[in-house]
Amino acid sequence: MTLQDRIAVITGADSGIGQAAAEAFARAGADVAIAYHSDAEGAGETRRRVEAAGRRAHVAQADVGDPASVQALFDGAARALGVPHILFANAGTGMSGMPVADMDDAKMEQVLRTDLMGPLFCARAFIRQRRAAGGAGRIVFTGSVAGHLPTPGSAPYGMAKAGLNSLVRSLSVELAGDRINVNAIAPGLIETPMTQKRMDDPKAREESMKAIPWRRPGRPEEIAELAVFLASDAADYVTGQTWVMDGGLTMNWGGA
Repeated sequence: MTLQDRIAVITGADSGIGQAAAEAFARAGADVAIAYHSDAEGAGETRRRVEAAGRRAHVAQADVGDPASVQALFDGAARALGVPHILFANAGTGMSGMPVADMDDAKMEQVLRTDLMGPLFCARAFIRQRRAAGGAGRIVFTGSVAGHLPTPGSAPYGMAKAGLNSLVRSLSVELAGDRINVNAIAPGLIETPMTQKRMDDPKAREESMKAIPWRRPGRPEEIAELAVFLASDAADYVTGQTWVMDGGLTMNWGGA
């Protein structure tokens, strides 16, 4: 699979899945606009990896929950690298231990704006750029198994990821005439900074592994390789789908 001379915007590219994807995209031949929220050092490391693969990198701070910030991200990427061919809307935030009855309004708003409205804002900016350039392109969202499973204590997160699955289906039909493919990846438990606390706690890790038939967490690089496929011409006939990559977690949920 190749992304030779394509231009990709990757949000949340300063660590974890986003960083792994930026490196994988670059190795496949793409130039990468690296968007980060607060970890400038991590974004700098991602730039180093992209450039080490022989591709151009552009780094930009962005808040995906702010439509003006998203528009500035895409305008800057187009100026620095050219109009993007690929959007990997990966940025997200999590929550846990907050039942609906006790929910803090600010936290609820943050999760929904980042995990649901953020991908929508990014898709809108990307679609406008692609249409102005004549159409064609690839959109890949990072969803979650939380979009398929109950999420007690983190209802807004599950709502956002379920909404993302619906967005994928709607956009795939809206954009078929533009030849813009739209898909999502729904990871299970992946070893990233967001899950590090759970992975570092022996008891919590053991409990998590009991629910996963594959008996291990996923690696960011594994998600990245699927993202490369979905962004490539090899996936031209694939659209409107959410690809679950979870070591069998969702298949085992009732028994876990």
